[in-house]
Amino acid sequence: MAVNEGWRKGALAVMALAASAAAAMAQQSPKPIIGAGNEPIEIVSDKLEVREKENVAVFTGNVQLVQGKLTLRTVRMTVHYTGQPQGASAGTGTGATEVERIEAEGKVYLKSGEQVATGDQGFFDMKSDTMVLTGKEVVLSESGNVVKGCKLTMRMSSGQSEVDSCKGAGTGGRVIMLLQPKSGN
Repeated sequence: MAVNEGWRKGALAVMALAASAAAAMAQQSPKPIIGAGNEPIEIVSDKLEVREKENVAVFTGNVQLVQGKLTLRTVRMTVHYTGQPQGASAGTGTGATEVERIEAEGKVYLKSGEQVATGDQGFFDMKSDTMVLTGKEVVLSESGNVVKGCKLTMRMSSGQSEVDSCKGAGTGGRVIMLLQPKSGN
């Protein structure tokens, strides 16, 4: 049974997540959030739709991506990839398709190690190595320390993170941060 070329390209795009960098939650050094190391990536969803002509793969319904200590959960995840596999020769069908960006919609939950970030939408741009989470309330937490706003932008190549406030959302238009003192034990 021959495999449809469109499904093969879509599957390659999904597998290319392993070779792509999106963002990182680790504070010590910028690392890619998706594709770090040699650990396999598992994506589970209720439905997968590949639109070959648009170079898009859409996962819907209880989407979960797991790679090592990284977990991404959302309602819908759209993967935009290049049409030509990276490093492929014309007609050979070899190489990995390069992921350009990933969009996550609906209750985005991202956990890496002890850090957790949540929001309503997520955008991961591989070229600029940037992750953006937005929503009515975006929360970044680790070990009891919490930062709240409406937009979290992480630029992994520079290690820079930025949280924007929720203007007119009951916070006085300000970013809220709660820091816990370290335990003496």
